[in-house]
Amino acid sequence: MRTTGINTSNVTMTTRKRQSDRQLLAVIGYIFLMILAVFCIFPFLLILSSSLTEESKIIEDGFQLIPTAFSLEAYRILFEFPDQMMKAYGVTIAVTVLGTLLGLFMTAMTSYVLARKDFKWRNHFSFFFFFTTLFSGGLVPWYLLIVNYLDLKDTLLVLILPMLFNVFYIIVMKSFMSSIPEAITESAKIDGAGDFRIFLQLIIPLSKPALATIGLFIALGYWNDWYNALLFISNDNLMPLQYYLYKMLGNMDGIRRAMLGSGAVVTTSIPTESLKMAMTIVATGPILIAYPFIQRYFVQGLTIGAVKG
Repeated sequence: MRTTGINTSNVTMTTRKRQSDRQLLAVIGYIFLMILAVFCIFPFLLILSSSLTEESKIIEDGFQLIPTAFSLEAYRILFEFPDQMMKAYGVTIAVTVLGTLLGLFMTAMTSYVLARKDFKWRNHFSFFFFFTTLFSGGLVPWYLLIVNYLDLKDTLLVLILPMLFNVFYIIVMKSFMSSIPEAITESAKIDGAGDFRIFLQLIIPLSKPALATIGLFIALGYWNDWYNALLFISNDNLMPLQYYLYKMLGNMDGIRRAMLGSGAVVTTSIPTESLKMAMTIVATGPILIAYPFIQRYFVQGLTIGAVKG
């Protein structure tokens, strides 16, 4: 009886020690994550502060976390033509939403076909997709195809179609769909479901975590794209937000250089540095607002991908 009591006491002490060790590790982990969060948030706060600081103070004192001379001049210049800014926002939102939905649908459909083991040409098509990541036709043939043959210049489609397919996303989605048990699709076929119905009602719901993860990257790609607009958009009403900000910043830099070259005194009415920071806030704000709503799917997709890998 005495030995049993001693053993029980030892087990209890061991359990308590393990719990205390786990609590200590949890505290250390939380502290580390808090420090990491501060390092991640600090640059954004610095950008926000600089966008609200007078240009002269930025030139004199550099970038500071707390504005020493508060000013909204950069935002006033940004929204000096609110109609054009709203049009740019509208174009970017439309392109991002349509491009993300179409990109996800096409990526999922292509990946499902390549993941089907009963498709005998899947290895050939997989090689064809992978080959395009190693070799491309070049900028000039691509430009001629878009402008001369497809006649997509100055259209919204020219901002969507060139980024519709991404081979890396297809490979990731194909790997995810290959891990779905074949018994699920086979039982659906026995019940009389066709391939397209299986794809829409079984494969798509089961692939939601992967779709959310890839959709986030597709949306960020469309939101931040300005290069296609630089090549194919000359209509001011079709300029996306990033290209509109790029042109505005170029115009401000050009005015500043012209004034410096002529010997004129450059005043704070041309806040190029604070304007850059304000542009960053304006461009990233909607993404920061939307991200918390899809964060759960994003984390779940990464976790499932890591476990399956």
